[in-house]
This record gives sequence, structure tokens and C-alpha cells, in this order.
Amino acid sequence: MTGRIAFQGEPGAYSHEACRDARPDMEPLPCGSFEETIAAVTSGAAELAMLPVENTTYGRVADIHRLLPQSGLRIVGEAFVRVHVSLMAHHGVQIEDVETVRAHMVLLPQCADFLKTYGIRGEAAADSAGAAAELAESGDRRSGVLASDLAAEIHGLHILARHIEDHAHNTTRFLLMGREPDMSRRGDHGMLTTFVFQVRNIPAALYKAMGGFATNGVNMTKLESYMVGGSFTATQFYADIEGHPDDPAVQRALDELDYFTDMLEILGTYPRDPRRD
Repeated sequence: MTGRIAFQGEPGAYSHEACRDARPDMEPLPCGSFEETIAAVTSGAAELAMLPVENTTYGRVADIHRLLPQSGLRIVGEAFVRVHVSLMAHHGVQIEDVETVRAHMVLLPQCADFLKTYGIRGEAAADSAGAAAELAESGDRRSGVLASDLAAEIHGLHILARHIEDHAHNTTRFLLMGREPDMSRRGDHGMLTTFVFQVRNIPAALYKAMGGFATNGVNMTKLESYMVGGSFTATQFYADIEGHPDDPAVQRALDELDYFTDMLEILGTYPRDPRRD
């Protein structure tokens, strides 16, 4: 597939890495916010958007669940990026020369042991890849940046230490979004379906709505709630299930769910990424 794939962040961000891994034939398009990323696709400036939805360390990505139903886009794929953190600085700089490092505030605690070992002070930055770009433009030889290997490659920085995160499980899940749904069965590891819904205002509505998935043997891999419209009583649910809407068991479960909901919208059907295992 040719064309452009939009992501939020600076070149070298982990979202950029996800784009390069999942769609190496497409041109990455950096955007300043999630809203701009979505708008790039709706306007036709890009064919796909790469949006992070959850992280194994920090949980749900803020605002994404609110933005997805409003976007008008549909999920066509998922991707996983193992978040490796490297220390980078100007060429010729040694680790012992580095006094401070800048990184997004979620990366700094992930490398606490390494920074303590070398007596390096961390400073929060709005964006790790952006901090790498700023360091590359400066002549500062006492500072470093914590970011992806891709950020060092793009901005011409030297990697002093690779993959220095304290724990080896930090992974971010991304969704690939397009203007049109793709309902075809594809991939070798099964299908996933994502939808949002609001239950009717009747006793035990959520319990009854979920019953159809249990009785039909449909595995629900995610169920999250969040408020909509600024109200504590208006709750919307976001769900991932295994299977395709045309599967008889999924059809029956969704029909039963529809009976107990005021709103049900399928956001996409897409192949299951093997890295889920």
C-alpha cells in the first residue's frame, strides 16, 4: 500500500516506529496532536492513522477512547511496539560526561536504576523525539536524551547505551485507522472486532448485555467504561472481542447486546496481531 500514514509526535517517536514496522511502504506524516492525526485522514492528507490506545505499564492512553467514536474513522488493524529506551548524546560524548537527560515524563521512571547508577539527573520534556531534535540542534555536550533508536538515527545522535529500561515488558498497542471499514477476513491469527455501546437505563442492563457473549462462547478481551457528555450518569463502554461480526456466535451475541443498549457502534473488524501471545 502506498500513500501516507499519520502519527502523533515528532519523527523518531514510538508512534513513528509503529508506522515504519506496520506499513514500511507508506510515508510517515508527523502531527502535533491526536486530533490533527485523525484530521489528516478525514481530510485525505493521509490514508491511515496510527493511534496508541494502551500501554502495559501505564494503561489506557488518555482521550483516545473518547476520540475514536467521534473520529468517523474505522479500525483496520492493530500493531504492537516494544518500548525500548536508549541514551543518546552528541558524537564523542561519553556516559560519564552526561549530567542531565531529557525525556517524556513517562520514560524517566522506567530508567531510574540506570540513571541512579551513573548519577544522571532526569528532566521532563514534552516529547522524547522532540527532545532529541532539540539536542541535535544544540552544542550541549553535558546533556543526553532518552528516546528510541529511531530518534537517534533520524537526528544524528550517538547511542551511548541501548535499551536501558528497568523492566522488559513495556509494550504499547496501536490501532490503524482508515476512512472506510474493511470487513474482509484476513490474517492468519483470527479476527478482532471493536465496538462502543451505551446500555439502556434498566436494572442489571450491563450484566444482561454481557450475557450473550458468555452463552455464545465469544471471548471478550477488553471492556472499559468512560464518561461521555460531562455527565456522571452517561457511561459509554468500549469493548474488544475475538471473532468477526458474520460469525454465527458473534452475530447472536451482538443481537442480544443490541436489545439492551441505546447505542451500539462497531468501530472496526481487523486481524489479530500475533504479538498478542
